[in-house]
Amino acid sequence: MKTLWKKWTAVVPAPFLTALLLGAGFMAFVAWDQSYWWRIKDDYGFGWLVPAFVAFVVYDRWPRILAALQLCASPASPRASGRAAKMLTLYTRLSMSVGALLFLLGAFYCAGASSYPGTLALSLGMGALLLPFLLINSPESAGAPEAVGFSDDARVKLVSLFVFPVLVWLVSAPMISIIESNLSLFMLNRVTTVVFLVFETLGMPIEQHDNILQLPLGSVGVAEACSGIRSFTACLFAGSFLSAVFLDRLWKKIGLVVAAIFFAFFMNLLRSLFLTAWAYQYGPEAIEGKVHDMAGYAVLGMTVVGLMCLLPVFNLNFVTAHDDGPERSETER
Repeated sequence: MKTLWKKWTAVVPAPFLTALLLGAGFMAFVAWDQSYWWRIKDDYGFGWLVPAFVAFVVYDRWPRILAALQLCASPASPRASGRAAKMLTLYTRLSMSVGALLFLLGAFYCAGASSYPGTLALSLGMGALLLPFLLINSPESAGAPEAVGFSDDARVKLVSLFVFPVLVWLVSAPMISIIESNLSLFMLNRVTTVVFLVFETLGMPIEQHDNILQLPLGSVGVAEACSGIRSFTACLFAGSFLSAVFLDRLWKKIGLVVAAIFFAFFMNLLRSLFLTAWAYQYGPEAIEGKVHDMAGYAVLGMTVVGLMCLLPVFNLNFVTAHDDGPERSETER
């Protein structure tokens, strides 16, 4: 065991390696807590993939993590100064304090039985704790550090490589009931209204009574499962993972996540139109069972395909005739 520890600390400084191992322990505990919801709620079944995807992202970024550690320990390592340094210190203290409070609150909630607020508090607390904890355990500069702004600090760049592994657990954690219900109701009303307008515009007889669509062969109820809330979180996770692995700029990552949300709603709308058209033609009973389930899986599949088709667009480099500087490396993320 000592030999293995010496081998690892020869590559990764002992304080940062300890922080990584502690972070892995926090994630294992959060994964164990969230697994209850992954098991009983189909909406969050994708959560079983989260630990594997987190491990893959860390493995994929490991060479860059080692390079960032070397930069932190270099004699001229960039460090925030002045107001930026004060902001960084304030963030570290505030985030760790709030994170510890949330994690303890979540543990207290879950001590008796699993609950939405408890699981969410654990996930939020872990995220608020681990990022600043990695920051304060980053290697110290070996010489006089170069004074830079907040975003150029070598420690901030190192910790930024762990944003996805630490915060993605917020996506796999269940929403608080009141938020999930209101969001589901909002999306449900929009889907029902759009489906009704499409059929009415096409001149096909249809009536809408709240979330019930009256068709010639019977009525179809647009249930909460058809609102798109189930595919929303899964598509959000897919967009977050693809942006973390394949994109190199923050605005690109945010753009792809926003695209994932749009795709989730749009594809679910197409799904509702398809099921309504099928029921219109063959009766409401025809959309039960495999037809309904396969249409649901198609939403996630088509969203992932659509996002992968967008990746080459986000990775385009627009170079003009006035650009004389060297191009940025495609491997920078």
